[in-house]
Amino acid sequence: MPERRLPLLVAPEALAEHLREPGILVVYVGPAERFASAHVPGAVQLEYRALLRQEPPVGGLLPDAETLAKVLGGVGITPQTHVVAYDDEGNGRAARLLWTLDALGHFEYSLLDGGLAAWRAADQPLETGSNPPVPADYPADLANPEALADREYVQAHLGDANTVILDARSAAEFRGEDVRAARGGHIPGAVNVEWTRQFDREGDFRLLPPESLRELFRAAGVTPDKEVIAHCQTHHRSALTYFVLRYLGYPRVRGYPGSWSEWGNDPNLPVETGDGVHGNV
Repeated sequence: MPERRLPLLVAPEALAEHLREPGILVVYVGPAERFASAHVPGAVQLEYRALLRQEPPVGGLLPDAETLAKVLGGVGITPQTHVVAYDDEGNGRAARLLWTLDALGHFEYSLLDGGLAAWRAADQPLETGSNPPVPADYPADLANPEALADREYVQAHLGDANTVILDARSAAEFRGEDVRAARGGHIPGAVNVEWTRQFDREGDFRLLPPESLRELFRAAGVTPDKEVIAHCQTHHRSALTYFVLRYLGYPRVRGYPGSWSEWGNDPNLPVETGDGVHGNV
């Protein structure tokens, strides 16, 4: 495998040295109006909802290959493109794009550490206005199904000592106090590490140092020897958790796109409430 053009997690200062370099495409995932107000120079904009398939009440499902081919090719991504993704609210949306690429077997990508907040804090240049992409051909195919877990897969691994179901929602959602589906609570046996614990919430939103992240997950029993299934409500917040675990070198990580919007709305699936295992605050 050729050497990566950029690290998996790229700092603003490092990305600034490679802006507009051939083969590298910076993608902002979020609303067009926010992109127009300020964005990384040369970046293109991708609507977050374009990465999702909705089957109410279930949200956050992975679109079919034909749809993804149009979405990704529409912003100028080719199979050879090194994608650098970012957003402006914690990088959950950006990580969802990277998880999607992972599922397609497209591993040439990076996450801009801290997103737009860190870019600003590092006094890097900004552009305003639109930046129309140059459409490209992207032959999408689900080449890496090991990146996904569906409802049946999760069911089959309930109580499996070699599997951890990692819930990235808030503690109140996990306990069943904040109900966002027909039922509140969590998947039986799941552990809870709220996604915002992974980054600097009071500063520039960069991820915590690797050793701090490893301790956060270790405290919740999320260790590299186990397969990890990450989920939240619609695999938005947990997409960042998926990315972080891959960044830390966890070899077996899956994202559950239906997440609680599917599990919590299916009366035939088991649910627990109350406290489970939580990562360190």
